[in-house]
This record gives sequence, C-alpha cells and structure tokens, in this order.
Amino acid sequence: MPTTKELQDFTQQVRRDILRMVHKVNSGHPGGSLGCAEFFTCLYQEVMDYSTDFKMDGKNEDLFFLSNGHISPVYYSVLAHSGFFPVEELSTFRLIDSRLQGHPTTHEGLPGIRIASGSLGQGMSVALGVAQAKKLNGDDKIVYTLHGDGELQEGQNWEAIMYASGKKVDNLIATIDLNGKQIDGATDDVLPMGSIKAKFEAFGWDVLEVKEGNDIEAILAGLKEAKSLTGKGKPVCILLYTEMGNGVDFMMNTHAWHGKAPNDEQLENALAQNPATLGDY
Repeated sequence: MPTTKELQDFTQQVRRDILRMVHKVNSGHPGGSLGCAEFFTCLYQEVMDYSTDFKMDGKNEDLFFLSNGHISPVYYSVLAHSGFFPVEELSTFRLIDSRLQGHPTTHEGLPGIRIASGSLGQGMSVALGVAQAKKLNGDDKIVYTLHGDGELQEGQNWEAIMYASGKKVDNLIATIDLNGKQIDGATDDVLPMGSIKAKFEAFGWDVLEVKEGNDIEAILAGLKEAKSLTGKGKPVCILLYTEMGNGVDFMMNTHAWHGKAPNDEQLENALAQNPATLGDY
C-alpha cells in the first residue's frame, strides 16, 4: 500500500502531465483535471480493485466511469501511470488518430476506457446499468463514478439518481466534484442548484462530504467510509469539495482555466510549482 508521500508525489507528476498535454496542443481542460488529481490518484493507486489486463466486461473487478469527460487529461495520466498503457502515449493527446482524444472514446480501444463521455449527464445512467448487471451476475465489486457539479444541471442525472435509489442500486458510489465553477462562471451564477446534499438525500441516497477534496488522507477516509455504506440498500454519494486548478497558483480561485491551455511562460511557471517526481514522458 503506498504511503501518503508516495500518493502526493504521484499526484504531482499527474499535474505535470496535465499541464504539458494541454500546452502541447493548445487545447483541453486543465482546471477540473488539476482539481481532481488527488481523487484519481487515491482511486487508482489504493482504493479500487482492478486489473490492467483490460477487458471491456470488467467482471469481478471494481469499475470507474468518468461522466464529465472533458477532464480526460487527468484520467489518461493516471491510467498510464497505473499501467494500462505506456506513459509515452500521453504525448499524443488530442492529435489526429490518437487513442487519447479530447473526450474519452472507445472506438480506438484505449485500455481503461469503457464508455465515451463527451456529452455531459450520461455517466450515471451507464454506471447504473453496469452496477445492476454486476448484481445480477453475482459480482460483488463496486462501480465508481465522477460527475461535475455543473453537470448536475443536466436533467438526465436526476432521472438516474431517482432510479438508483428506487431500485436499491447499493453497489454504486457516485462522487460529485464540487468546485463551484463551470465554463461560464460560478455554478451559482449560471444556474443555482441549492443544496446538492439535500437533493441527493431527498432522492434516497446515503450522502457523505469530503470538505478537503484536495487532501489525500481526507479523500481516502471518505472513500473508505463510502465503501462501508455499500450493500445496505442505498446508492452512495460523495460530495468532494475541490479547487479548480489546484496546485497551480494562477489557475486557482477562477473558472478561467476550465478550458484554456497555458502559454509557454505560464507552463514554465506552473511546472516550477510542481517538480517532476516520476519522470516526464
């Protein structure tokens, strides 16, 4: 089991990958990717039980579905460093014919990717189908998902959220990235959603909050608690309070870096704040 320091080092290298990937092609979504780097690190380096001998059916292993697919840079980096495909392939991000498209796709057969997730609001529905299939097959593994808070403005989510509790899909842990920002500004300015916690509870979910969503130990504790709640008749929701652009001072406390790549000078500044730990591709 990795130490907290090892997980922090892993996260720091993931941040470097994110920054370099979006800078190279002058496109992509660094803000949310940076904000969720610790979460992905914890999930893939310690929490989930999975095999890098990738098979689409995912039988007898925990599965993860990224619903807010625009934060693909963090997903690709963690998958590569976890052994799903060569780290060097990160250099092909968003290039023509690359397996690492701007939003995850399945037609190129990238190990670790089971659904295309460019259209927001669909990940919960897919995860529910997979979670129910696991229960029908006697597979006791868990399905994990990640969703943006702005993404919850999509109505399909709430149909799925209602279905999950109504059908007692209790092998599902859905995490909401609560950074309070989306591409056009603060979520409260674009479309206020009130209390996400109260909404999930009203829809019959068990809900827990991780207030320090960029802290390794807090995330691990939250995921451990969430796992302890599975199998008890209710789906589980983690509200993860993160900072968009975390780890790069000029990208934090603003929505401006939701979908904007750093220029050469900005990249140098950002990388200086996150020295290499595992080695660059």
